[in-house]
Amino acid sequence: MKRNLVIIPTYREIENIESIVCKVLGLEGNYNVLVIDDGSPDGTPEAVTRMAAEFPDKLFLIERGRKLGLGTAYIAGFKWALERDFDYIFEMDADFSHNPDDLQRLQDACEQSGADLSVGSRYCDGVSVVNWPIGRILMSYFASLYVRKMLRTHVMDSTAGFVCYRRSVLEAIDLDGIRMVGYGFQIEMKYTALRLGFKLSEVPVIFVNRKKGTSKMSGGIFSEAFWGVIALRFRKF
Repeated sequence: MKRNLVIIPTYREIENIESIVCKVLGLEGNYNVLVIDDGSPDGTPEAVTRMAAEFPDKLFLIERGRKLGLGTAYIAGFKWALERDFDYIFEMDADFSHNPDDLQRLQDACEQSGADLSVGSRYCDGVSVVNWPIGRILMSYFASLYVRKMLRTHVMDSTAGFVCYRRSVLEAIDLDGIRMVGYGFQIEMKYTALRLGFKLSEVPVIFVNRKKGTSKMSGGIFSEAFWGVIALRFRKF
């Protein structure tokens, strides 16, 4: 059976972390979880440490002490995974905006349909977002449209953070060369994989706005992504 690792970055996710970990580890499919916490002061890493005693060799924690950005958290997780024998590596949020039941669908897109990386897409089958303000939906949708036009890709949801990678994709990418650290990181990873010749598949999912905790979105994140996409357009691979 393939060994799967779900990477979950956290900051102030005490209201969600125990539930999301239990849900993922309770799924069929040999899923493991790596939580990467950026200095949460609310007890998130302590909760993970307690749970790790219940799930030996299935639940792991990296504590980084302070907020260093979403992208750097995933890069740390990717490197950790590549040092071990995981076959598929997933990105997923802690707040249940991504349905853990869809992990298998993402894996199937790679394992059975031949994709190298698969994306849980909010926009490949209309707009599948629940409980988001209309302004945020429009901002997200048109951000992906902007990326498609600028980078000349077919990806409908370039900022999606629900992703499954074959190990070979992460081995091929120069992880130290990934420059964006906010949500632009998601764009950069997908674009880099495409430029390297990997096949990307989008799997329609329903994205549900968090019910507990607070969003980490900020204007600076969108600014980095906007200017970062322009830089990507002219980068050599």
